Amino acid sequence: MDKLIAALTRLYLMPQAATPEALAQHFQGVHPLAVPLASDEGDTRAIVIDFPPRRDVGPGQHWTDLCAVANRLQEAFGFPAPAVSISGASSFRLWLSLAESVPVGDARRLTALLREAYFPDLALQGLDAVELPPFLNPASGKWAAFIHPGMGAAFAEESGLELAPPPAAQLAFLAGLDSISKAIFFDALGAMKQADAASGVPAAPAAVPAAADAGLLLKDATLEDIVRHLHERDIEPSFRYVLRPPRH
Repeated sequence: MDKLIAALTRLYLMPQAATPEALAQHFQGVHPLAVPLASDEGDTRAIVIDFPPRRDVGPGQHWTDLCAVANRLQEAFGFPAPAVSISGASSFRLWLSLAESVPVGDARRLTALLREAYFPDLALQGLDAVELPPFLNPASGKWAAFIHPGMGAAFAEESGLELAPPPAAQLAFLAGLDSISKAIFFDALGAMKQADAASGVPAAPAAVPAAADAGLLLKDATLEDIVRHLHERDIEPSFRYVLRPPRH
């Protein structure tokens, strides 16, 4: 549990966002906790976007929407691969980690400009406080969890687990994630601001690093792709049991 808390702190949490004791109870399904993403000074290290089902389209479109947003950020601006979670109810969530804190207003502006430039049909509302996976959703009685992106389509109609995922398995999905550098974040924000002022689609910053194909979200990963990824992290394909502690 301590390693999972450390991983989430490394990626997303501002100092003093929540105590380790409170987080441990939250992860055990005892006391659900919504953790604020912003500090008292108005800075944040995370952008979390909720993707609930859309009533005006077919089932599973919210997963396709998430993939499109994540891939655009990686391809156009060189963002590292994000984390993905299921909410324990019906939503998917996209988790962007920032290496250094930025003003909340800038994080919100990035999300708003992303929508205006590329996804005008989507809400793309960032969350101000989140329940960190894994947690027991009191409304559905199912567990929220981080997942491998290739698993997303399997949860399109039921975004929750019947059993609590082991902390070691959750840690395995977070261990290899990188954060967005402040320079890359503000390059992307600047590019989108310029395009918005010119009413055009933003071009990628000149120095954008190439996104590795393996880092892109795939909405149609094969069963073999998923099993291979899990085995590399010592996770049994049922997603509920860890064969050995994750390699370091």
